[in-house]
Amino acid sequence: MSSPKIIVPDASVILKWVLRDDEMHRENALAILSGWLDGKHEIVVPPLWRYEVGNILTRREPLYVGAIMEKLLQYEFPEIEISGALLSIMIELTQSKRVTFYDAAYHAIAILEKGKFVTFDKEYYNKAKDKGHIQLLDSFM
Repeated sequence: MSSPKIIVPDASVILKWVLRDDEMHRENALAILSGWLDGKHEIVVPPLWRYEVGNILTRREPLYVGAIMEKLLQYEFPEIEISGALLSIMIELTQSKRVTFYDAAYHAIAILEKGKFVTFDKEYYNKAKDKGHIQLLDSFM
């Protein structure tokens, strides 16, 4: 039996799990979470996901940010720390594609782990899609 597929959702995807029901492509984002809960694939993330998601939630859901973050943290997703190999990929992405170090962290994990980086960020996708291991949320299902 082959090992589960690895999915690296970025903050734009993780936020759709907890924001309003009318979030665009929320059903696709929830399919990622459901697939992980059902053991169909693994989810791995960089530790910075906590800060990116928390930053947005403090603005969009100021009354509920604590409860929402506690719920998300209970999932205990495996987090990949920066290693030499990961750093090398991140630097290459930031320099060749002119993307942020933050965004490159998610994508680099997918490349290193031979998984799929899933994002709602079309601008990033358009800049870096030729590097592979990336998929837009609207085409995920």
